[in-house]
Amino acid sequence: MVGFLLLTVVGGLIYGELYEAIRGVTIPMIDRPYVILQLMFVEAPEEVPPEGVLVAFWYIMPVGFVLLVGLGAADFLNLVFNRDDKRNPWAEAMALTYRNHVIVLGAGHVGQRVIRDLVAMDLDVVAIDSSPSAAAKKQLGEMGVPIIRGDGRLPETLEKARLSRAQAFVACTGKDQANMEAIMKVRHSNPQIRIVGRMWDRQFADQLEKFLDVDTVLSSADLAAPAFAGAAIGVDITQTFEIEGVAYSTMRFTVARGSFLAGSTVGYLQTEHEMDIVLVDVAGTPAVQPPRDLEVQVGDSVVFFARHDRALEILSLNMGKRPSRASRASAKKRSGKDRRSGRDRRSIAERRQSGKGQSDREWGGPERRSGRARRSDAETGSAAGRRSGGERRSPDETVG
Repeated sequence: MVGFLLLTVVGGLIYGELYEAIRGVTIPMIDRPYVILQLMFVEAPEEVPPEGVLVAFWYIMPVGFVLLVGLGAADFLNLVFNRDDKRNPWAEAMALTYRNHVIVLGAGHVGQRVIRDLVAMDLDVVAIDSSPSAAAKKQLGEMGVPIIRGDGRLPETLEKARLSRAQAFVACTGKDQANMEAIMKVRHSNPQIRIVGRMWDRQFADQLEKFLDVDTVLSSADLAAPAFAGAAIGVDITQTFEIEGVAYSTMRFTVARGSFLAGSTVGYLQTEHEMDIVLVDVAGTPAVQPPRDLEVQVGDSVVFFARHDRALEILSLNMGKRPSRASRASAKKRSGKDRRSGRDRRSIAERRQSGKGQSDREWGGPERRSGRARRSDAETGSAAGRRSGGERRSPDETVG
């Protein structure tokens, strides 16, 4: 297209100047490209001029047009039918239209799952992979995700993925060194972009976060460890994440026979055991954000959110284990912190009494109630805290 425009516009300008200089007749500027088009299509605008310079245009223009058409056709056929070409011009052209998209380096099993989730969140995604498999190309093609074939550590490859306009970069190849080198190039080229990296080595990951200003580095070992540990005892544990230095996680397990949860209400468990119950599955009927007066029974499936250490203690107590000395010390330490922080904030019980719009389902969280409030909950929470056998557990068995 550029060649065609140059040939018509520039060629027309030159032809008009030569025509005026030789014959003394001026061809209007707006008509000069049209004259060249006539010469290209072998449609003479006039009789063949006797001047050799003008005659040269009459022969050069048709040949130039044929060359342009031939090169364009060859490029088109190569684009459509040459499957062995490592470049993907269609993907590169599509990527050039993106803004605020996410670039994912690595189109393997992990990369494809990351891309699938990003697409499900209605985000534009551009993938980079040096040698994507046929399955990967098919999957990404079905999702409408362009894939740039090339080395993600090279600036020209990143530029094809429109790095300057992207909002985030995810390095999730299976090689730590490749991820690190790509992250270094990305951070140098776009200091404002959000970077997420995948690393096997936890120590390596910490160094990346510290020295390369990477927003998040996920270690495969850290991600897999909770899942393997939970699977060993038949529970589901999500990835642990930190907020202000405190680790939290979500867990799902089935209430065992003799568990401290059996016969207790959701409200009582949330208040007394520092756990936010988000779902209770009773006989195949899940209740999201269950009411506080719902009693948890043996065989129910419970999903709750809590501090990671507390979640592990609750799991241990559900299996009938007695809390260890370390667990008791941790609980005592948490109680002390909550009592100190209580000087600076009102308890959940006081907030409810003041009628300031606290929901009945609101979780008390780690804020410990006063003894009077706890006794009140125990008396009014549908016999909260009672056990299936009518027995009350010892303080050691309850506190965890």
